[in-house]
Amino acid sequence: MRTSVRKTRNRTAIAVVLALSLTACGSEGNGDGGDGGNDPVTVQLPDLKGQKLQVAAVWTGPEQRNFRKVLDEFEKRTGAEVSFTPTGDNVATFIGSKIEGGAPPDIAMLPQVGVLHQFADKGWVKPVGKTTRSQLSKNFSQGWQDLGAHDGEQYGVYFKAANKSLIWYNTTAFENAGVSEPKTWKSFLETARTISDSGVAPVSVGGADGWTLTDWFENIYLSQAGPEKYDQLAEHEITWTDDSVKDALTALGKLFGENELLAGGRRGALQTEFPDSVTKTFSDLESPEAAMVFEGDFVGVNIADGTKAKIGEDAKVFPFPAVGKDSPVVSAGDVAVALKDNKGAHALMTFLASTDAARIWAEAGGFISPNKELDTAAYPNDVQRDIAEALIKAGDDFRFDMSDQAPAAFGGTKGQGMWKALQDFLKNPDNVAGAQRALESSAAKAYKN
Repeated sequence: MRTSVRKTRNRTAIAVVLALSLTACGSEGNGDGGDGGNDPVTVQLPDLKGQKLQVAAVWTGPEQRNFRKVLDEFEKRTGAEVSFTPTGDNVATFIGSKIEGGAPPDIAMLPQVGVLHQFADKGWVKPVGKTTRSQLSKNFSQGWQDLGAHDGEQYGVYFKAANKSLIWYNTTAFENAGVSEPKTWKSFLETARTISDSGVAPVSVGGADGWTLTDWFENIYLSQAGPEKYDQLAEHEITWTDDSVKDALTALGKLFGENELLAGGRRGALQTEFPDSVTKTFSDLESPEAAMVFEGDFVGVNIADGTKAKIGEDAKVFPFPAVGKDSPVVSAGDVAVALKDNKGAHALMTFLASTDAARIWAEAGGFISPNKELDTAAYPNDVQRDIAEALIKAGDDFRFDMSDQAPAAFGGTKGQGMWKALQDFLKNPDNVAGAQRALESSAAKAYKN
């Protein structure tokens, strides 16, 4: 049986909403939280000359390049040779096939906590070593440690976190339309219609990647139904035919149902991959294809890598608007696990749990670390610094991405489960009941296994 994620203090940072005054420049940050100071080396690593390691993760493009910088530093310090293998979107299937074929990577970065539990049940992941555990105890809150555990055993290191409840916008498009940042779902839709009247498509949706649609649903559901219902649905203790799901899909359908509010309409949204949804919003600052794009803090790396927009000036961000009483915040993250029990794998796990590794990607941008000892001065701009500080200040009071908690067959597999059902809903947003039936049918099968 899967360990209840709710029991591991899987709570989304409500405090983040209060802390995210991200529309312009936030605080500079005084860097008083880190132990690195002027000395970049805070963890000692063994000599691994002659050893070869393989790391597998979903990251491509700029994310992969920035993670490669982390691996390069590990190579420099240890003498090991580390190769990177992209998994594609179906991480569980890719890693599972490698394990069953007798050739697993040494380290895998899992974007779904549900997959960690499944792999632990199968005995595929190795418990962390003593030095890794020491870094975890020093650098991570208990909640993030618990998320990397299963049945009381520590397996994972959450290296990369995400706040997946942000709306990024083109400031020129907002200025030309004469609109300001909306705080409620009703005003968000009104703002979108005003922007549409100004001649710009309001919202860019990366519907070709089904995971973005799960994030749309989860934010609306958490805000509208509340945290208790969110927990129940995440554990499949209530069904997807529940009225609370109907209400959330109905609210989401008010956006998806107005074709003119989506860049390229519903057809265009279904053909747009996530990175393109960002560049549509920020590539042409004066005449953008869209005014807004929804997704996490990692949008920042796509903006920096694929456009000339400056974050904090041309590209600003506001919290996902409140659909119910409060604005939602859904957190997520990538957890490192060792699939081989060797010196090199354990050393890399220790490095990933250190402030040294987190600092490297933080400085490159498009990254938020749950490492509470990382000096926030490492982040390249005030927007990312504010997001990171809010996440750390929230402590263990956070809720985790619902689809990432689910069995991979339901929450994390291309062409099936939540991804497929919500893509079908985007295609036909009037069919709320049909979407509910499809979601429940898929969930019932996945949670039985």
